[in-house]
Amino acid sequence: MTDVLPDATGETIEWNEPGSAVRVPVYRYLAAEFAALEERRLWPRVWQIACTVDHVAEPGDYYEYRAGPYSVLIVRGDDGELRAFQNVCRHRGNSICQGSGEGLTQIQCPWHRWTWNLQGELREVPSRRWFGGVVNADFPLFPVHVAEWARIVWVNHDPDAAPLLDYLEGIPADAAWADLDEFRCAAVTRTPVECNWKVIADGFGETYHVQGIHPEMLGSMDDVNTRQRLWRHHGVSYQQYGVPSPRLGRDVPDQVVWDSFVDTQGGRMGPAYATRCPAPPVPDGQTMLDVIAQKIREHHATLGTDLARFTSEQMLMLAQYNVFPNSTVLVWGEMLNVLLGRPGPTPDQSELVTYTFYRAPSAHAPRTRPVEVGLPADAAGTGVIAQDIGVLRTAQRGLHQPGLTHLTLSSEECRILNMQRNLERYLGIEPSELEPLV
Repeated sequence: MTDVLPDATGETIEWNEPGSAVRVPVYRYLAAEFAALEERRLWPRVWQIACTVDHVAEPGDYYEYRAGPYSVLIVRGDDGELRAFQNVCRHRGNSICQGSGEGLTQIQCPWHRWTWNLQGELREVPSRRWFGGVVNADFPLFPVHVAEWARIVWVNHDPDAAPLLDYLEGIPADAAWADLDEFRCAAVTRTPVECNWKVIADGFGETYHVQGIHPEMLGSMDDVNTRQRLWRHHGVSYQQYGVPSPRLGRDVPDQVVWDSFVDTQGGRMGPAYATRCPAPPVPDGQTMLDVIAQKIREHHATLGTDLARFTSEQMLMLAQYNVFPNSTVLVWGEMLNVLLGRPGPTPDQSELVTYTFYRAPSAHAPRTRPVEVGLPADAAGTGVIAQDIGVLRTAQRGLHQPGLTHLTLSSEECRILNMQRNLERYLGIEPSELEPLV
């Protein structure tokens, strides 16, 4: 199979003047040829979130990461170094490890027992004399770039890949205020979804949909005045919570703001706020945003975490980083969430993976062991994420309708457009530039 797509897939996004609509070809979400090109030219060349530091914190911890046909084995060595290897035996190509675990002292293929140390060096070949002088140094495991940022482990197959911090561009500096090394991963969920991975990524690349499928959030979120910024690869939006949406008009009562926040995020203030209750009084010179932020601080103080250094705006400002190609990193004052859309076996299948982190008392707090949960799409509950999952399937079904040849994006959906522009660059489809928006 050649690296050339049919003529139709050479079509590029139609880009007009800022503020006007942008058209994206639908085949990018449907065509097996386009998915095959992503498999060859995208996934082996980009930094991807594989797991968290809490999965591989101690010597002997290991984790298998899969994306499409690619499998990476991540291991914490007995020297404390984190390494990653292509998960393949140099003998007959069997996958060496599956899943995750601890206490690994060697890497051994279960098929014929070829064995490597945790540095990836070949140590044992059963019945070696039949191999006519195999030299250990000639058969190491194939290395994969691995790096850590924000308690997240990232991998990249490309031997010429830029360092992770260079790839992340301005994100680490932009998020430095949040002291991300203090977070520890509590839980990971995996949900198979009947949609293309880009439908998941797009769903977390704009706030335009809030008034559509999350109307209960409008009382406590400004979904209109969302600041956005684009780097070359990535984008970010800053969404203020604890305030009402301008869509609700002026002079929105504090009780409306309070009820909306309790309904959608009350757990951030503690179990006492799982259901509606009268809004607490707002002290002179403060706003309901300040009251909610203080409730969150007080709750986490009972858990041993001091959030006093963060302003009310920081506590309730969601910095939503869209990291090309498929990751969304959500930074709050007390919480960190990661959402991933990973490719499935066909263009109509993918996996939504979520990571939930909570702030520990300090960056030196011990690791937590994340709880891993498989969550079917029809068992996601009734919250905001469940609403997002519910629309993914119907969105993919709609893309198959014969009358729809293009998606039409607004200028507010610039982070989605930026992702598409980068796809063009990596896949070799009319590479083009997009000026950063600050």
